[in-house]
Amino acid sequence: MNKTFDIVVIGGGIVGLATALKIKEARPQLRLLLLEKESEVAMHQTGHNSGVIHSGIYYKPGSLKATNCIRGYEMLLDFCNKEEIPYELCGKIIVATDDAQRPALNNIYERGLQNGLDQISRISQAEMREIEPHVRGVEGIKVPYTGIINYKKVCEKYAEKVRQADGEIRFGEKVVEIRDQGLTSTVITEKGFYETKLVINCAGLYSDKVAQLTQKERLHLRIVPFRGEYYEIKPEKQYLVKHLIYPVPDPNFPFLGVHFTRMVEGGVEAGPNAVLAFRREGYRKLDVHWGELWETLTWPGFQKVAAKYWQTGLGEMYRSFSKSAFTKALQALIPEIQEDDLIAGEAGVRAQACDHDGGLLDDFSIIERPNAINVCNAPSPAATSSLSIGQTVAELALKRLG
Repeated sequence: MNKTFDIVVIGGGIVGLATALKIKEARPQLRLLLLEKESEVAMHQTGHNSGVIHSGIYYKPGSLKATNCIRGYEMLLDFCNKEEIPYELCGKIIVATDDAQRPALNNIYERGLQNGLDQISRISQAEMREIEPHVRGVEGIKVPYTGIINYKKVCEKYAEKVRQADGEIRFGEKVVEIRDQGLTSTVITEKGFYETKLVINCAGLYSDKVAQLTQKERLHLRIVPFRGEYYEIKPEKQYLVKHLIYPVPDPNFPFLGVHFTRMVEGGVEAGPNAVLAFRREGYRKLDVHWGELWETLTWPGFQKVAAKYWQTGLGEMYRSFSKSAFTKALQALIPEIQEDDLIAGEAGVRAQACDHDGGLLDDFSIIERPNAINVCNAPSPAATSSLSIGQTVAELALKRLG
């Protein structure tokens, strides 16, 4: 078994796989190994998201999120067309439910135009009702670019292409230590060790932990896990949603708010909320890892976030345990939806980077070290942006290797 590689990628989610694929496309001769601690790809963030292809309308022009989402959108669609992966560009509407939300809605529209989305349009209340007859709102934005897809299938195809290019993928390999040997590093897992010229960390919910293994000084950020819970709309009420319906998000909070999403393989989801998860891979309300929870609660940055957003956080937590409160939030967009129309669905956990000063990082974060590239914040729209992020990281890696 080969133990020496040019590059070791850590993490078999969509960003790690896309990075591996872009490296092998650019330099097929490089010896590349991807390590994943689970038994298959896309077991965490990627496999638990809502499957939306994002347009890039929300993101600050010029930010990594905006540039990678817009470039990644085109790259993703090209890839899916070539590899015959099904998707649907069904479009969405962003709805202002009252007059107070009009300025924020206008800001989103202006950002969309600045990001090159020239097919978006402002729509009146009557025009919204033509698109979504059951929605309530005073004004909206029509976003025809938005689509739906199964990202697990995308990941499986990325993995297939990496293997076809002689890249190796090994499962059940949890990284426990990284030793800096000067010109190389030794990546140690629970099963063995691998020598490499460069480590690329795409470990998602544990990206900060892996990043800390690549440096002696204390990392300035911490991953704080937020669980997003979904309900499914029962089949006889799915006629209430024809496309995707989003609220105007709180500009001070890095989440989009509960919304309605049609799924590419059928069905409609409602959600997610955003509640603090008591463990990094805590998909159920009562999943607790006391060590991880203590790390979160004692992180100075999180304490500052909690002090600032405690009312929002309590509201999200209340909705987590109260189906009626969750329903009320959804009724702001579709008044006809009722509590008994909702069936408890799956949940995902978002890896949200929080810095020492209490900033919830809104943009992608890539931290470079002499022998490592750490992707430390890659929240939504990372799945849409995956090939673009992968290309960005691949270019950084290939510069290192000469």
